[in-house]
Amino acid sequence: QVQLVESGGGLVQAGGSLRLSCVASGRTFSSYAMGWFRQAPGKEREFVTAISWSAISVYYADSVKGRFTASRDNGKNTVYLQMNSLKPEDTAVYYCAASLSGTFNIATMMSLGSYDYWGQGTQVTVSS
Repeated sequence: QVQLVESGGGLVQAGGSLRLSCVASGRTFSSYAMGWFRQAPGKEREFVTAISWSAISVYYADSVKGRFTASRDNGKNTVYLQMNSLKPEDTAVYYCAASLSGTFNIATMMSLGSYDYWGQGTQVTVSS
């Protein structure tokens, strides 16, 4: 079993930055990919970014491309989401998730069903 805990959310003005962290604990495993999703009130959970285990491959949703950066430190069992130039439409609960599928392509990693473990979420609120 793997537990994921997000942190770093908060309230920020438009144009500001936040850095989210997701720490994995429990059973150590290899060959996993990590994803970030977000869900705003009244909306479906949407894909934000996905990063491979080696961090060689990263995918971003068009809505965040150029503003958000995913990274990971496997030695610390932690993935990060650096969010810059934040906009009010970025307001949402942000979730990290882990996939054990062994497949890393955009279609797979955009799908909620591709992930085996989910964090509890952290709230990000961007004021205008």
